[in-house]
Amino acid sequence: MEHRHLTHSNYSLPAIDDIISRGGWSDWVELQQACVRNPSLKEKVRKVCKAHIANPYAQRYHFWWKNVQ
Repeated sequence: MEHRHLTHSNYSLPAIDDIISRGGWSDWVELQQACVRNPSLKEKVRKVCKAHIANPYAQRYHFWWKNVQ
């Protein structure tokens, strides 16, 4: 899936948000692998998730919030 804000090899906050909200399993695997290669990327994922964590129905964000702890 080509994400609307992902125009370079770095993961911007809007790109991460797009991957979490609209991405499929393969996109999530790619993001997870990027987090393993670059642990500082986890902080960006947490920042994106923090904006949605108050919504109990935002299950994708809850999953990623727990995944990068």
